[in-house]
Amino acid sequence: MTSQAADGPETVVASRRSKITPEREQEFFDAVLEQIRECGYEALTMEGVATSTRCSKSTLYRQWKTKPQFVAAALRANRQVRFCGIDTGSLAGDLREAARAAGTWSGRDTQLLQALGHAVMQDEELQQALRDALVEPEIEALQEMIRRGVERGEIAADHPALEYIPAQLLGVLRVRPVLEGQYADEEYLARFVEAAVLPALGLT
Repeated sequence: MTSQAADGPETVVASRRSKITPEREQEFFDAVLEQIRECGYEALTMEGVATSTRCSKSTLYRQWKTKPQFVAAALRANRQVRFCGIDTGSLAGDLREAARAAGTWSGRDTQLLQALGHAVMQDEELQQALRDALVEPEIEALQEMIRRGVERGEIAADHPALEYIPAQLLGVLRVRPVLEGQYADEEYLARFVEAAVLPALGLT
């Protein structure tokens, strides 16, 4: 075999093929997100992740060419629908349950959102990955709750407050740490839904 053949496209592809197991890959992703929560996006480095996971920096660069690509992959791999499965039989009950559910994870997710805040405005791929992982799944789940409420006749489909439900619930998670220096926990979110969300919908 000539040296040219040995260096052909198939050989190059094979040399770049990932040998990382799914379990090991998830370990990398968990380390990335945890370091972002602790230190912020700007302080995150491939070297730091490599050290914490005991792998070579070249292994990470072969798999993910840049830090934004690495973080985007980690976000998508950790996509969870927090409001999935909520169906109490009424829109008011669903929103109350969503508030309780949000309170259990608001700290970690809000911390991650805050740490990524500036970076996601500078990188479109990172911004879309954040929406895919933490924003759109929850919006879709809330819209499904609304759809069921409309079908049951609890609220009119054209009620002007319906479109603001995701902004209310997701927005308060983000803004309370800024206003009051603490995360929106389960008790706070329950009071918020009773005092602000349900009255706006006429569901008190």
